[in-house]
Amino acid sequence: MKYLHTMLRVSDIDASLRFFVDGLGLAEVRRIEQPQGRFTLVFLAPPGQSDAQIELTWNWDPEELEGGRNFGHVAYAVDDIYGLCEHLEAQGVTINRPPRDGRMAFVRSPDGISVELLQRGDALPVREPWASMPNTGTW
Repeated sequence: MKYLHTMLRVSDIDASLRFFVDGLGLAEVRRIEQPQGRFTLVFLAPPGQSDAQIELTWNWDPEELEGGRNFGHVAYAVDDIYGLCEHLEAQGVTINRPPRDGRMAFVRSPDGISVELLQRGDALPVREPWASMPNTGTW
């Protein structure tokens, strides 16, 4: 397992970049603009530490960020998303967003922290029971 990033929702991307880049000295690693989804993702990291990223998610349509809504999730790349989800289920963990696509799943910690699991490399072939499994709760 490898730590990937922590996602934070932001209400003003320019103000957030001033804080994180100009203020804290983080560097922009990459940016993804999604006009169809109406959001921008900006990945930042300390200079020389591109493996310690935060993801700023800016939804273009205004939204109230309260009640922890601004904290999104912690993300990890995993070698076998199906095997890890099976292991977590055996431990009593609810798979909130099953890996239907062989690529991505979400679970929650005992304290409700959302954790994204991403298949390292290419997605695994789609397979049951995951392909038919609905989402459970929020993630």
